[in-house]
Amino acid sequence: MVQYTLNRLIWLIPTIFAMSLIVFVVSHNTPGSPLDPAAEGRNSLSDEQMANLRAKYGLDKPLWVQYKNFVLNALRGDFGTSFIYKTRSVRDIIGETFPTSLQLGVLALVIAITLGVTLGVLAAVNQNGPLDYFSIGVAVLGTSLPNFVIAIFLILIFSLKLRWLPTIGWELDNPKTLILPTIVLALGPLAILARYTRSSMIDVIRSDYVRTARAKGLAERKVIVGHVLKNALIPVITLIGPLFAAVGTGSFVVEQIFAVPGMGKFFVLSMAGRDYPMIMAVILLYGVFLAVMNLVVDLFYGVLDPRIRFE
Repeated sequence: MVQYTLNRLIWLIPTIFAMSLIVFVVSHNTPGSPLDPAAEGRNSLSDEQMANLRAKYGLDKPLWVQYKNFVLNALRGDFGTSFIYKTRSVRDIIGETFPTSLQLGVLALVIAITLGVTLGVLAAVNQNGPLDYFSIGVAVLGTSLPNFVIAIFLILIFSLKLRWLPTIGWELDNPKTLILPTIVLALGPLAILARYTRSSMIDVIRSDYVRTARAKGLAERKVIVGHVLKNALIPVITLIGPLFAAVGTGSFVVEQIFAVPGMGKFFVLSMAGRDYPMIMAVILLYGVFLAVMNLVVDLFYGVLDPRIRFE
């Protein structure tokens, strides 16, 4: 397992390099410029001002020189200064906002895994019963309704009508502020995990070795937990890596509605303002996060299924 992990980590280096090159080329060849008057928030810029700004940000150099400078600086953890938030470095922005997005993502994923897998198991065990239809209904609502619709609906009920929970905010010292953003962000992954768990459980339940275990007289609980669930969770766990990378690196809609000081807002604004340093840093962070989570998921396969080896 150690050799397998080291090989995967080594292959992560060219993967991140290729990702950075693709994002760099695409972003710099997209029509428009971060120095456009609209991006700068000004009415007009003279040619001299444009030239000075291009020189200040290094945009007057050839693309290969810009990319080389970016890679050399990134290896030192320096992603430069934001084109939009000119007084702040990209590293400072990410350092302040990423922990909040990660806290929100971890809480949302814990709820999604706990409730999603539970609903999927109950639906599969009680196929075509009330619990099955309830699980399917939750999955359909979670995948079809946008985050902002669910958020507004919950705010109307729990904040404005019942006055149980605050409308906005994110304070670890006040758990009430964590409930609504976490639930809204968790519903999408919860629905996906419930659907895949149900489907995988039904496939495994119909397997020959499950029928054999029941024929030997094993209790239904032991059959479900000991034989069905462990094998059914393998395809479900495959989804957890990408889902965690998606919710753990910020959600613009949820963070904007509930005023959560996370990273999602900065990434969306950087795309609109063509903030190259911010775009590069966030996408690379997402890529590393996704690659690491996929590695963790692959290693966890061996815990669920002893037949899986990493030689």
